[in-house]
Amino acid sequence: MFYKSSILSACFLALTLSQTAMAEELKVKITPKLSQISVQHNGEPVTIQLNQDQSNTIDKDYALTSRACPPFCIQPIKIAPGVTTIGEREMLDFLQRKSDGDSSIVVIDSRTPDWVAKGTIPGSINLPWTKLHPEASGYTAFEVEGILNSRFDVKKEAGIWDFSEAKTLVLFCNGPWCAQSPTNIKALVNLGYPAHKLFWYRGGMQAWQSMGLTTVKP
Repeated sequence: MFYKSSILSACFLALTLSQTAMAEELKVKITPKLSQISVQHNGEPVTIQLNQDQSNTIDKDYALTSRACPPFCIQPIKIAPGVTTIGEREMLDFLQRKSDGDSSIVVIDSRTPDWVAKGTIPGSINLPWTKLHPEASGYTAFEVEGILNSRFDVKKEAGIWDFSEAKTLVLFCNGPWCAQSPTNIKALVNLGYPAHKLFWYRGGMQAWQSMGLTTVKP
């Protein structure tokens, strides 16, 4: 038993050293001390790092500089009172904490499935803006209640929402010109969701892609 345990320990150490060496070899890092992070996406491990090809360019879906407004209008930095706007470093921190076992965090891609199919941030789930907005097709109050209860640990008793154990939500969509995550955030705030538990990655997929960070397809 001790012999087998020693072999397993040695194998684990070798794998760890190999992964560390691989990370140290990366020329394009997230920070001087951080090369990559590992997260879970749909139950599978995914490594998030920057694209190592220094001639890489942004995907054509996010290369446009001009879009018709409405609907593609530039969103403000502060989307709602009490809601915190974050960047890539903060998003990576939330993803790492979630992957490390913090079940209080949910990272949400607010885009419709056709956009998600092109690629999303590893570790996120898809909750299209249409599911929470009363004026959207596909919206049902019954489904909203189910989402809040089963996914976000929000309870409803005697017709009153109880947000005391509500999860921390980190939302994003296509970029500063996209209203899908702002629509989700505003809908949640209107339902009474605590604003301090809502975080908005304003840069969205456009900023994520421009940084050369890892994406995954469903």
